[in-house]
Amino acid sequence: MVEFQRICEDQKDLSDSVIQGLDLRDMAAYLTSVSVRGAVFLGCIIPDTLSPHLQKGGATIFPRFENVPYSPYRATLYTPEELFAGFDASDPYSYCHTPDALVYEHWVKTGRSNPNNIVETLARRLHDHAITDAMREFIGAGALQRQAVSVMGGHSLLRSDNIYAEVSRIARALTRAGYLMTSGGGPGAMEATHLGAWFADRKDEELEQALNMLSKAPHYKDLHWLAAAYKVRQSFPPPGQNHISLGIPTWLYGHEPPNPFASHIAKYFANSVREDGLVTIARYGIIFAPGGAGTIQEIFQDATQNRYATMGEISPMIFLGTEFWTKTKPVYPLLSYLAQGKEYAALITILDEVEDVVSYIQHTPPKQVAGSDWSFCAAYGVKAQPEL
Repeated sequence: MVEFQRICEDQKDLSDSVIQGLDLRDMAAYLTSVSVRGAVFLGCIIPDTLSPHLQKGGATIFPRFENVPYSPYRATLYTPEELFAGFDASDPYSYCHTPDALVYEHWVKTGRSNPNNIVETLARRLHDHAITDAMREFIGAGALQRQAVSVMGGHSLLRSDNIYAEVSRIARALTRAGYLMTSGGGPGAMEATHLGAWFADRKDEELEQALNMLSKAPHYKDLHWLAAAYKVRQSFPPPGQNHISLGIPTWLYGHEPPNPFASHIAKYFANSVREDGLVTIARYGIIFAPGGAGTIQEIFQDATQNRYATMGEISPMIFLGTEFWTKTKPVYPLLSYLAQGKEYAALITILDEVEDVVSYIQHTPPKQVAGSDWSFCAAYGVKAQPEL
């Protein structure tokens, strides 16, 4: 709101502007004195006396949704403090009263992934659109765009597993090197990603202490899983500013809470939108830790983007664990075969050591390539014309 007021002081015209989720009750005098033609007001609190003026002036007003426990028009990403507000580590059951749990309960009651009314469907779509917009703003653009690297891996990976520790060390090293670590925001390998970023400014022995504390509640179904994470957060608060990371979870998997080590959380209702965004923003590479169906889906989703260069570039694909990805779930040989003769084949590798993974990311930047711009109308020289 403060930023909007500052803009209003310098700007006497709001034509074609978008104003989202603000309380405008104290701005009526200003809004009646400027042009609002083409402006869009998304979920703002607007006095009844002001609405007719805005609409008459050519503005479009998207109304607020009063009966949902989330803001469809939010302007920022979530934080752990917001999603877990009211959680008490000494009372694990207190999670059930947090905003995250309440939204999940609402999601279940309103039809899960198939909402039982169109109003709920629309509210969720607007929410996810707002989250995507906030995430793009957070990631940045051009020279200011963050160098995002993602880790994909199993949600059931135990905190006591060696792979969990390896992922945390990889993420810590890459965070220290200036990369933005991202993941699906859930437990397992995803949590290890953000744990590593959280400890970017701390010593090796401190990370080891945290791993030992977390191992007491190794699986996300354990009663003290979230409480253990909060105790680590409280025992080892970030001493610097290098702990920034982005988790991208979904209420589709709301039965497993997002991990609280991600500093920023882009939580979605639509898993398909979330999955595509997670793969797309990881321009500087994806590290595939051992996982199941979800991880394998993400592997081929990433491979498809690389194969068709849909983003105008191709990015590294790193498989962590030779034994797992060549024998337990032999995806690596299949993908290598499918990539033969394609440019992205040179960016696929399989590694076992933390240092090798970090080095590969640092020395293998994304590569700009020309995607196909073929279209039927252009190929046959026909200019598209709207029907009259």
